[in-house]
Amino acid sequence: MRKLVAAGAGMLALVAFPAPAAAATRHVWIAAVPTIWNVVPNERNAIEGERYTVDKTTMRTVVYEQFTRNWKRKLPAQTRIPGPLIKARVGDDIFIHFKNKDTRFKRPHSMHFHGVHYPFGSDGSFIPGFSGAGADVMPGKSFTYQLHAGADSAGAWPYHDHSPSMMDSIAGGMYGAVSILPQGVPRAKHEFVTFFESHLGFETINGHAFVGNTPVLKSRVGDSVQWDVLALGDEHHTFHVHGHRWRDPDGTSIDTKTVGPAESFSFRIKEDRPGTWLYHCHVEQHMMRGMIGIYRVKK
Repeated sequence: MRKLVAAGAGMLALVAFPAPAAAATRHVWIAAVPTIWNVVPNERNAIEGERYTVDKTTMRTVVYEQFTRNWKRKLPAQTRIPGPLIKARVGDDIFIHFKNKDTRFKRPHSMHFHGVHYPFGSDGSFIPGFSGAGADVMPGKSFTYQLHAGADSAGAWPYHDHSPSMMDSIAGGMYGAVSILPQGVPRAKHEFVTFFESHLGFETINGHAFVGNTPVLKSRVGDSVQWDVLALGDEHHTFHVHGHRWRDPDGTSIDTKTVGPAESFSFRIKEDRPGTWLYHCHVEQHMMRGMIGIYRVKK
């Protein structure tokens, strides 16, 4: 029986509210960490045969990475771009403990979340003269964002840096996704985050460009599969996966859907199409500049 509400100075208080019985309080520890990122690590476009040199495909940047409690240990096997997938359910209170470990550029950073409820102090967007510490977290400092997943929060939503460093940060890959399910809905066996953006002049999926670099997604016939499709940047994209269709919210069967900057959508299928399929943006110039990947379904 609780709900987070504003209680002054960007803090939250708990008041009586009929939350779902299974609602939880979740704590996630994330930091801004320097890294070197290669957009085209195999240095080629496998379909068209183009070759690239590492000086054209590599950037020094800062990304979001997830840690254990109090940032003691970095969690293994992270994608880095996008940042950690934050999972929650409707009714949950979510505390994102963020630390700025940007020792390379020594810039301020923040986290701004779409799709959830929060007081102004946890907005994470820099407004000179109005925003607080959570919008301008300096190197070595930390801040806890206090969020609530409301009844209208179900879905996949982006988060990203919204500090004074926002433009450089997003161009460098400081973004990720929040996945919120209604209470009682089981998680799919596979949840594929597909984030459309551009880096170093390439059109990217999850920070990489071209088949052989973009994620190779895998499932089997009979598996439940959830696709979370998100976009940032300045362009509109059309997500398409070959050999598959899904239901739009209005009930229409579709195989292509458009997303613009900061837009997102999710859908689920029960896999029944074995094969090696392409998934990509159907804006052809985007696809040819790298926004294409492989989806493998085994029997």
